[in-house]
Amino acid sequence: MAMQTDVKSATAVADGTLVDARTRIKAMTVTSSGTAGSVILKDGGSGGTTKITINTPAVAEIFNILIPAEGVLFETDVYIDLTSVDSVTVFYG
Repeated sequence: MAMQTDVKSATAVADGTLVDARTRIKAMTVTSSGTAGSVILKDGGSGGTTKITINTPAVAEIFNILIPAEGVLFETDVYIDLTSVDSVTVFYG
């Protein structure tokens, strides 16, 4: 049987490194501002490889995003780029 890891969370309200280690993103909660925008998660800093892109509609709402299986692996770190989004909480481990 595979060993499970503890799930942690981190919240972002601006662009920057969200998790400074190798990890897997398992879920996200996105608070949309009411203007169409996006959430982009990159592996390897601001110029790194885009792993997840979520486009948000022009509605002020909270969206829960579950990532299937073991989640998305980020080898180096998790960098977040927010456009017209109030906040994002990621669940990782």
